[in-house]
Amino acid sequence: MKNTILLLVLVLSSCASTTQQGAIGVNRKQFLVGVSADQVNQASLQAYNEVTADATKKKTLDTNVEQVRRVKAVATRLIPHTAVFRKDAPSWAWETHVINSDEVNAYCMPGGKIVFYSGIIEKLKMTDGEIAAVMGHEIAHALREHGRERMAEANAQQLLTGAGLAAVAASGKVSEQNIQLIRQGATVAATIAFILPHSRDHESEADDIGVELMARAGYDPQEAVNLWKKMAVYSGGNKPMALLSTHPADDKRIADITALLPKVNPLYNQATKP
Repeated sequence: MKNTILLLVLVLSSCASTTQQGAIGVNRKQFLVGVSADQVNQASLQAYNEVTADATKKKTLDTNVEQVRRVKAVATRLIPHTAVFRKDAPSWAWETHVINSDEVNAYCMPGGKIVFYSGIIEKLKMTDGEIAAVMGHEIAHALREHGRERMAEANAQQLLTGAGLAAVAASGKVSEQNIQLIRQGATVAATIAFILPHSRDHESEADDIGVELMARAGYDPQEAVNLWKKMAVYSGGNKPMALLSTHPADDKRIADITALLPKVNPLYNQATKP
């Protein structure tokens, strides 16, 4: 039990922040113990290379010249402003690609590998400002190293659950069957109480940083509100209850971004426009 308490103290105290606050003030402390940035970057680069190699083989990589031009133009404007949050970020080995696919998706892998799927551009009839909103959101995940944080949290959850169960088993008062039930219950409880809320934190932080990035790059932050309204219509409300969702509810997300506009509109007004 003593060792379990020491582990818990380590988990709660070993926190830092991967980014500067920016104008919007993202300052949540993050748990990153046990997972290095190099580990995550190497794994992500391998996955990215596999995705782009597969798209190249299928002749779906960067085949729509106009979409590629638009997405790369937005990236060129956004990337310099990542220095507001991380001074090292503009020097990452950034790459930007568009894959011809009906999939409604986009992401920025750790280290600055941006991928858009043509489906999200076409099905949402995205403006350049809306592309900037999505890209800023995805870049923010990379800046904040949310993938690394999720891995560290999952490792810590397993470590603490295992230590607690070992202490229960050592008491000799609980059957093996009951230990398994306790393990399952602890995993579910930890997911609801710890993993899911932090995943929602990640999404909210990505919204906040993304809106600031697009404003600094000269894209109207109101377009982020427009984007998520489109996404809400497209998804048709087919989402789990907020308690069990890794994403904020659509209405909350839209309200939160709208509330940010007074902070980021001055940045947009001062910025050079596309």
